[in-house]
Amino acid sequence: MKKWILAAFVAAAFISCSKDDNSTPAPTTTNVTGAVDGVWTKGNTYKVTGHLQINEGKTLTIEEGVTVLLADSIVKPEIVIKGNLYSLGTTANPVKFTVPDEWKTAKNQFGALWGGLIAGPTSAEVILQNTVLEYGGAVTTEESPSVKAGLYKAAAGEHVPVLYYPNVNGKLVVTGSTIRNFNEDGFYIEGGKAIFSNNTIYTTGVSGGDAINIKSGVQADVAFNLVYSPNTNALKLSNSGDRSPQAYVVAYNNTIVNAGWRRPTTKGGSIWLEKTVRADLYNNLLANDRYGIKRDKGAPEDNRSKVANNLYFGNDQTTVDQFQPNAEILAGTNDVIGTKAGDNDPKFVNYPVATATTNATFSTSWDFHLQTGSPALTKGKTDFTRQFADGLTVNGTVYKSPAPANYIGAFGTK
Repeated sequence: MKKWILAAFVAAAFISCSKDDNSTPAPTTTNVTGAVDGVWTKGNTYKVTGHLQINEGKTLTIEEGVTVLLADSIVKPEIVIKGNLYSLGTTANPVKFTVPDEWKTAKNQFGALWGGLIAGPTSAEVILQNTVLEYGGAVTTEESPSVKAGLYKAAAGEHVPVLYYPNVNGKLVVTGSTIRNFNEDGFYIEGGKAIFSNNTIYTTGVSGGDAINIKSGVQADVAFNLVYSPNTNALKLSNSGDRSPQAYVVAYNNTIVNAGWRRPTTKGGSIWLEKTVRADLYNNLLANDRYGIKRDKGAPEDNRSKVANNLYFGNDQTTVDQFQPNAEILAGTNDVIGTKAGDNDPKFVNYPVATATTNATFSTSWDFHLQTGSPALTKGKTDFTRQFADGLTVNGTVYKSPAPANYIGAFGTK
């Protein structure tokens, strides 16, 4: 009997110790401003009360489930990255760069409530993995850190993007992330090796702005992204700036819906090519976009560029007419393209294709997977070279561009 009591006591003590050792600390809120580095720990909230800067040679790692609360309505903070930023969310537990819930009103649909992530030329690596960034894109002033540091456009009166990145020797990975409710461009990239994969971008740009804007000095794979209703283009691809290397983008298996219609002036409306950019464009699904893949006739793309196996759908005749190949609209090999409204309906699982083309309000109930019988199924091209099939090593982890699919668009059948 005594032995049993002693055994029970030891077991109870062991269980108690185990619970204490494995217990998760209650989430905390920490106010931050100024220079930051180190680790922001899992599940906690970091309330940003002024501009932030990651200094050259320093690293800020943000663990899964962290909320970065941009809560200064006067300063509208920018985050300047002169070192490295690793935002490492998971699918179940993303990192969130956000604002107080009470600020998320219809009036603030296009954000401008904080700045953005503004990297400098000494920023070696940036990862945005399973990260939500929302309600930013504030306008710069003479006092903005980015203006004082000569970054981005280095002028007052400019709305900043989600991320500006300029290091031609740097590495950038954006994967599994959601970008929404931003005032201007999503990503404005002027340098580096980059992978953009499996992201969702919507409700961006008031009077201008592209979801992903790439300039010279960049080599990028852009794949399996869903872009809904960017003000102008989902992808603006340019070699402007004359940095080395020449801009080269392989963009494949993206789904682009309702692009370009909210821009008050006419330019692009899905994918735009200019100024000798080299671009290989495969398996992209372009639904109800203002234009097909469009070039600047006065400064066109590199003649080595390739376009093939893209699908076009327009629910009305105006849209269909505006993606027909001509001197400005590129024709691709083996494209799936019709001449009448309703041709080649991609048969999305749950998206009403009659939705107004100017609509910018995204429903998370929509499902852009393809139903059986979709003309996008089995029409994809897989025998092309992507730039980072073997991967980019960033923060000691190898990130690979996803393998192309044999269907068109970002999603196959469920």
